[in-house]
Amino acid sequence: MQQTLTRRSLLKSVSAFPLLTVIPGSALGRDGAMPASDRVTLATIGHGNRCREVTPFFLSRPDVQLIAVADPREQRRAMGKAQVDQYYKNGDCVTYRDFREMLAREDLDAVYIATGDRWHALASILAAKAGKDVYSEKPMTMTIEEGRELVRTMERLGTVYQCGHQRRSVDSYRFQVEIAQSGLIGRVHTVEMQMWENPVLQPQAPQPVPTGLDYDMWLGPTPWCPYIPARFNGWNYFWDTGGGTLIAMGCHYTDIAQWGLDADDTGPVHYEGLAEFIPGNFADTPVRCRVDCTYADGRRLVMWVRGQFAQRYIRFIGDEGWIQVDDDTNVVTAEPQSLLKRRAVSAKSWADPGGHIGDFLRCIKTRRETICSPEKSHRATTIGHIANLCLRLGRDLMWDPKTESFPNDAETDRMRRRLMRAPWHF
Repeated sequence: MQQTLTRRSLLKSVSAFPLLTVIPGSALGRDGAMPASDRVTLATIGHGNRCREVTPFFLSRPDVQLIAVADPREQRRAMGKAQVDQYYKNGDCVTYRDFREMLAREDLDAVYIATGDRWHALASILAAKAGKDVYSEKPMTMTIEEGRELVRTMERLGTVYQCGHQRRSVDSYRFQVEIAQSGLIGRVHTVEMQMWENPVLQPQAPQPVPTGLDYDMWLGPTPWCPYIPARFNGWNYFWDTGGGTLIAMGCHYTDIAQWGLDADDTGPVHYEGLAEFIPGNFADTPVRCRVDCTYADGRRLVMWVRGQFAQRYIRFIGDEGWIQVDDDTNVVTAEPQSLLKRRAVSAKSWADPGGHIGDFLRCIKTRRETICSPEKSHRATTIGHIANLCLRLGRDLMWDPKTESFPNDAETDRMRRRLMRAPWHF
């Protein structure tokens, strides 16, 4: 029997050999192994750098069996298969160019989506419709409308969904939120967050699509454009495929801010910002910017894109003090400093998603809501989308979190959604 016996395939395998069935000890849970009936079978969609970093945390779980990888790049499919097969010491991992073929497998329980932003929402929805649970990297979506559709789909189908805002599962951020909600720094009136600045890219001419790349599949639902290396490799800095660090990193912080402000089901109502767009920059995103987002009760989020990668942070500021987490070092600072004595010792940081993955797997078994559920993640991601729209349009925006619309602003209201390139649709 294959080592990828699962809860679904185990019963089928036994019934196919009613007289004599040889079942490996690992499938029955002998020698400390997890029985096949208790394992979650998992596949990856998009096996790039982030996926290769996170995959070992899935592989190390005795209650997970990673059985397949999908990617439009031949080289990455091969790298993904090698990573999985090397861990299991076999050659069983199956590769797919088109993830939809993989989703058709009956022996697959869940997927880990680590594509570029353009695929996060659609791949999550297609996986849910195929009966799979979903762990998707952030940002959750490319548009506000995608987020609401994703929430509806997961609720309708009863899908367990975890967004990759893994800082919710990290001690330093949990401690920060506890202090912010405790009243020990007074009433929190501002949450300040800083992401690193976006790059300036040099223009390039179109080139032939490299061998081994299904470029049409890579583009997916986004508008067609010729293959240009700078655009292909720097997809995060072009509006059609990304939103820059303001949302790519910012969604982590807006998620923590919403949590700390006890605002997971709402969001700011007013946005104003300033952006520095560099003439001649091939990228669409501003190099530096600031967006101020104000809630109906006057509390504010101040979002900075400036400085270097190692200078990112989030700070809760109250009437009687503040508390900050440095993302690069995981160091927590506060005023008054006596607040730090309340923190339990922990060596884990955002770079360890093990706790977040553990939460996802527990929820698959219990069918409970994950710590980064669709609604919470959608609301946090929406803040980043509106902040980017504010900068692109160059004017203040008013937002109604209840109706999820821009009152009396038809131009911006239309930008809540984008047309998908045929044949892609929800």
